[in-house]
Amino acid sequence: MDFSRVGAALEKRGYTVAQFPTKEAAAAYLNERIDGTSVGFGGSVTLREMGLFASLSAHNKVCSHWNVPEGRSAAEMLDEAAKTEVYLTSVNGLAETGELINIDGTGNRLSGTLYGHKRVYFVVGRNKLAPTYDEALWRARNIAGPKNAQRLGRRTPCALKADRCYDCSSPERICRALTVLWEKVISCDMEVVLIDEDLGY
Repeated sequence: MDFSRVGAALEKRGYTVAQFPTKEAAAAYLNERIDGTSVGFGGSVTLREMGLFASLSAHNKVCSHWNVPEGRSAAEMLDEAAKTEVYLTSVNGLAETGELINIDGTGNRLSGTLYGHKRVYFVVGRNKLAPTYDEALWRARNIAGPKNAQRLGRRTPCALKADRCYDCSSPERICRALTVLWEKVISCDMEVVLIDEDLGY
């Protein structure tokens, strides 16, 4: 896939951009860049598919509520991940014009990409791209949302029907907050790692 348009748009908005043909190449790059520090993970199927928790844990302190050590709780891991130097997550939609879109239920991924870390990495497979902001937002709500609700076993209309967002009022709803990054925030360094493979939802 040609990432030149989105890469240029992201750089214009203040992000550092790295591009890789495979998840293995991207994982090797991140393992080289992130070393001897504390790392927080947002819930991300993309990061899981890349095996980054295991590889980064070999030479960093990694906090992930999807990987809870014995005797600890997911809530404790969420708190620790919020205080790390580096934060990793993906996006639910990335417009080729440069807007990054995420939807969350707990809010940890959203807050982790806005403030509190020295560096934030967005790790993004080609399937997350959409030509425009409106299409990226549509993707986040109507593709990523239902798939994540299904993954979590939620009884929401989008999970049960697997077709679109119903903007429901279900108590099991996972789409409770949305962020749009129009440009890199001032408070930290941000890098978007683009991968020419389908990863995550």
